[in-house]
Amino acid sequence: MARMKFICDTERCIECNGCVTACKNDNEVPWGITRRRVVTVNDGVIGQEKSVSVACMHCSDAPCMAVCPVDCFYRTDEGVVLHDKDICIGCGYCSFACPFGAPQFLSKGAFGSRSKMDKCTFCSGGPEANGSVAEFEKYGRNRLAEGKLPLCAEMCSTKALIGGDDEVISSIYAKRVSIREANGRYPSNEIFGWSTAYGPSGSPAPKPTPADKIPGAKS
Repeated sequence: MARMKFICDTERCIECNGCVTACKNDNEVPWGITRRRVVTVNDGVIGQEKSVSVACMHCSDAPCMAVCPVDCFYRTDEGVVLHDKDICIGCGYCSFACPFGAPQFLSKGAFGSRSKMDKCTFCSGGPEANGSVAEFEKYGRNRLAEGKLPLCAEMCSTKALIGGDDEVISSIYAKRVSIREANGRYPSNEIFGWSTAYGPSGSPAPKPTPADKIPGAKS
């Protein structure tokens, strides 16, 4: 079974924010929620500026799953970390635990109650029936059920952001690095967030959540 992951190649990202726009438009993400964002470091420093597209990394040992007091998170067969909004209580623990700032909340005023948590789903919906209206309204498009990859990666003009089977996309990145080295360029081989999210190379694949353990799963 494929393990779905993201890689963002900082040598290719041009900070166009096409991935951000594609995500918000295709999933009809409400204003105030940003499932994907582009972060730039050393902005304006010649030769040192780097941009990276960041969203939920669907970690192998996801800290959001570990701290959720109501166990609203679960993992699919493809390794995608999803959550059930019907169970979420908006406590915000996941937002503090996530090293990538993926969980997002809307708040009514400075001291108002939080909304249900929202985050990147790798365009694979939620516990509602695949392709249903309820699934789209709560979680956005389920492109994986349609045999497609997330639109953010599909729309990346420089192919800096790629998503799919971890073995396939990591081999693509490795080939890019080898070509750069052959041409006299020596960028870091470290992929942003890879070891933090998935552990050292060769780490065993995480087990998916059994069907009968998925919180609030709908048939």
